[in-house]
Amino acid sequence: MIARDDISRPLLALAGIVGAAGVALAARGSHAAEADLTIAASFLLMHAPVLLGLSLFKANWVSRLAGYVLVLGLILFCGDLAMRGETGTSLLPLAAPFGGGGLILGWLLVVASAFFGWRRPI
Repeated sequence: MIARDDISRPLLALAGIVGAAGVALAARGSHAAEADLTIAASFLLMHAPVLLGLSLFKANWVSRLAGYVLVLGLILFCGDLAMRGETGTSLLPLAAPFGGGGLILGWLLVVASAFFGWRRPI
C-alpha cells in the first residue's frame, strides 16, 4: 500500500486538472468540430494518467521533475492549440514547438528517473 507521504500532492492535483481540461476540451472540440481542440484534448487525456503515476514516485526527484516538465509542455502545446482553435491566434510565438519539445524532454526524464534520483534507504 502507498502511504500518504509517498504521494506528491501537487502532481496529483495537476493530474486531475489536466484530466478535467482534457474532457472539457474534448467536449468543446466535438461540438465546434475543431481539430486543434480535439488534438489538445487528446494530449491532455493521454498525459493525465502519466502525471497520476508520476505523483506516486515522491521518492524520486527526477520523476517529479519529469512531471512538472510535462505539465509545462502541456500548457504551452495544448494552450497554443486551444487558443488557435478558439481565437485563431497563437498563445505565444513558437509556443507549440517549445511545448512539444518540453513534452519530449519530460518523457526522456521519465526514462532517466528509472536510473537516477532515488532516495537511498536508511
